[in-house]
Formats: sequence, structure tokens, C-alpha cells
Amino acid sequence: MEKCHPATDGGAIKMTSAPRQDGPKESCGVFGIFVPGTDVSRLAYLSLFALQHRGQESAGIASSNGEAIVLKKDLGLVAQVFDEWSLAALKGDLAIGHTRYSTMGSTRWENAQPTLRRLDSAQFALAHNGNLTNTAVLAAELGTQLASTDTDLMAEAIAEAYTAAGGEGGIALAVAASVPRFGGAFSLVIMDQERIIGVRDRHGFRPLCLGRLDHGWVLASETAALDVIGAEFVREVEPGEMVVIDRAGVKSSRPLGKADPRLCVLEFVYFSRPDSVLNGTNVHLARRRMGEVLAAEAPVDADVVVPVPESGVPAAQGYAVASGIPYSDGMVKNRYVGRTFIQPDQVDRDRAIRMKLNPMPSVLAGRSVVLVDDSIIRGTTTRQLVDLVRASGATEVHLRISSPPYRWPCYYGMDTPDRAHLLAAARSVAEIQDSLEVDSLGYLSLDGLLEATGAGSGGMCSACFSGDYPTSVPIDADKLLLERSE
Repeated sequence: MEKCHPATDGGAIKMTSAPRQDGPKESCGVFGIFVPGTDVSRLAYLSLFALQHRGQESAGIASSNGEAIVLKKDLGLVAQVFDEWSLAALKGDLAIGHTRYSTMGSTRWENAQPTLRRLDSAQFALAHNGNLTNTAVLAAELGTQLASTDTDLMAEAIAEAYTAAGGEGGIALAVAASVPRFGGAFSLVIMDQERIIGVRDRHGFRPLCLGRLDHGWVLASETAALDVIGAEFVREVEPGEMVVIDRAGVKSSRPLGKADPRLCVLEFVYFSRPDSVLNGTNVHLARRRMGEVLAAEAPVDADVVVPVPESGVPAAQGYAVASGIPYSDGMVKNRYVGRTFIQPDQVDRDRAIRMKLNPMPSVLAGRSVVLVDDSIIRGTTTRQLVDLVRASGATEVHLRISSPPYRWPCYYGMDTPDRAHLLAAARSVAEIQDSLEVDSLGYLSLDGLLEATGAGSGGMCSACFSGDYPTSVPIDADKLLLERSE
């Protein structure tokens, strides 16, 4: 394990993009489906709804009728991008889909996925969840001036391998030849006219699972996307594995060599839906256990346990049960205010939190409150929440966080700020407590978090908490690197 080592692909890249709003940033969702003889675009559409939480910037579906790939993608939520007319045009019995939150490249139509490539004798589309760590060197090797994302670079590498082989072995062979060139995190779903392909990097940073329908197969970032269309969970695609699904069934190979599993632990803390299953563990139950362990590690004498909705709810429930302190919903979340709310000046930024979360004085007034949330990144939103709870009459605010202090940037598929913007990067817990102006502050320990997920001491990436990265990473990263070179 390496701690914040420079990249091996040309050194440090200066972070120049502005930090985003507080809190972990979503990690894209991917989906693939093949049901011979059935138009599958509507099934893909429903499953993308189940993956909407993983990315709200853009969405897309590519489908094939066996002869040609048709693509529909655009900026916006799934329900904004697709309607009956667009789904009717996506004919075919195989399709892949994507919901995007940008970790490489800006929010523009060209960067929406799936990415479609048409070659002289083949077509393929690609959807990606993750982030490459060797973007600069891969761009230099490929010599492309057209790529604005690491997904574009992967598509270019596959196209190059296909052309070099003269089309022998088809797209599947080209994918197998290309993926060893990719560093970092990638869970990919790829299609040509006749098959879908799933690939997971050898560390398995981002999830990918295999499901079964009566007469077909499904690939998805999370099991919840299988549930919504009635597919049965078969197994997870293993780290380093590539699966090819066609009319003959499912074939597995390992073009990436020996696996070293390191699933992102924040999938359990924040990213994945509570009704999904990861590593054989229900996410909601894992989050409740986080709260139970947190209550043992950071007890407090208080009147009521209140979650920050919705991500803090399961941990708050666990904390209440383990501590014996009554649980109550003390804040109401407006589900109709999305992440795209425009905040042009400081006054509107201050009002934004009230649009999303409204405290209830009837629950908070005159009480000592344990306020439970899943994480603190920059701390801006947390400060506002604490102020709201106090303004509602709480006599004390004891903040409890169901993960360790977030001290290091992620290079594996989350758009977190550089260290200068991470609240805990250079502060002790006592200093963070003073900064947030809470009566007490308690974080879940890393050992406690791993215990709650059932992962034990291995098999998870926790670099954002420890600084111990499973691979070499750039000291800094510029998500607009490729666009700046266009």
C-alpha cells in the first residue's frame, strides 16, 4: 500500500477546478441487459431510475437490434432525458445505460454516456463507473485530440486494439487486450451489436453485479437495479474479471491478472442504495450497525437522537437502539430540491439548506440532541445544519458521524475536493468540534466501520480516511485536464 505517492504517469497535475458542494459526490451508475427476442429499452429505463442516486448530471441508453447501435443521451435526470418517443426508437434485445456524475470532464452533452464508437467493420458503446489514475500517460500514448474524459480514452484504446487485430476476435478480444492499460478504478459495461461485456478492475473499487431474467442476463452497479425489473441476483462480477454475455450464455475470463479486492468503503457509508447488497451484506443493515458501534465508541447523555435525512437515518436508528436514547425525525427533507439548484450569491446559498432540510422545533426545542450524519467533507453544510438545530431551540448539539474523519482525496471515482478543502485534513477532532461549534463530536473509528460492513481488516479501500492508496495516484488531479488540451 502506498501513501500519497506521486503518479507514475508523468508526475503531479495541479488541481484547478473549483471545489463542489459539501458531502461525498455520487459515483456513476452502469447497466446492461440482453434478453433475446425482447425489446429491452424500457427495462433499461426502469433500472436507470434505480441508479439515479449515483449520478444526476446526465443519462443515456444505447441499444442494438443486431445490426446497428442506436444511442440516446442528454443532460438531466433519467425522467428528463427519456420519454415514450425516445424509448420507442431504441429497438433491440440488448442495451446498456448510464447515469453520470462527472469525476473527469465537465458537464456537457459530449461527456454524457454511453460513449459510442463506429469503426469500419464494427460498432461498440461503453459506459463507465470509476476514474482512471493514468489519464495523462494514456492520452499521450494514444495521441488522441478528441478525448475529453477518461471514458473517451478507454474507447479509443479499444478501437485501436480492434484495428490492430484486423477485427479478429471482435470487440471482446479488443476489450481484453485494452483493459490492462487502464490504471485506477473502472467498472465497465460495453456492447457491440450482438453481446454485452462487463469488466471490473482488479481491485474492484466500484461495484458490478450479474443478474438473471427468465430468458436473459443483466449487469448493474447495484442489486437494486435488478430488483426493479424482477431480475434475480446471481453473483458479483469479481475484481479483475471480464464477462461476455451473448446468445450462448455467460463466459468469464481474467485479462487483468491476480485480483486484489478493495471495494470502496464509502459504497457502504453513502453511495449505494440501502436496499442493495454488497459483498453479501445488506447496505441498510450495515449502516445500522455503524450507528450501533458509534454509540459504543462515542456515547453521550442526551434526550433524543435525530438523523440528517436521508443518509443519516439508518445510523441514527442504530445509535438510538444501542444507546437507549429515543429516536425521532427532527428534520424534514424536501425530496423535490435536487443538486442542480442554482445558488448565484451568498444569500441564496444560505437559503438553499432551508429549501432542502427544515427542522421541527416540536422535536428539538428544549432538548439535548444527538445529531447523526454519515460524513463531513468540507463542513459548510454541517455548520448550517448545526445552526438550524440550535435556532430551533436545542439546548445542546452532540454531533455523531458514522464514518472516520475524511482527510484524503479520492482518485477512484468520487469528485472530492483537494486536501485544502477537506475540513479534517489538517485538524484534530477537537479542532473540528470547535470549528463546527457543537457541544461534542464523535466519529466512528475505521476499525468500527470495517467491523460494521463485515469486511474485517482487508478487502476494502479506505484511502479517503487513512491516506493509504492501493495504487499509485497523482498528488493532485485536474478533472478538466483533457478539455484544457483540446
